[in-house]
Amino acid sequence: MREILRTGTVRYSRHALDEMKKDKLTTVDGDDVLGGGWVETGELIEGTWRYRVRTARMCFVIAFRSERQFVVVTAWRE
Repeated sequence: MREILRTGTVRYSRHALDEMKKDKLTTVDGDDVLGGGWVETGELIEGTWRYRVRTARMCFVIAFRSERQFVVVTAWRE
């Protein structure tokens, strides 16, 4: 995940952007959480593995699309 942040592609779904707006979160917050948070065990949801990446104050949920890309599915403030 951190390698993709440095050299790959990170996308934010429309749903993630809408939820982030509700909680006054930005993509900069996402970069911070994804780069420094802890990753919880993945969950298989509708055929896609999703991973919660957390800090004490925020959570961003990602799904890998390839070895070089992931999408932020949703996010919220704790």
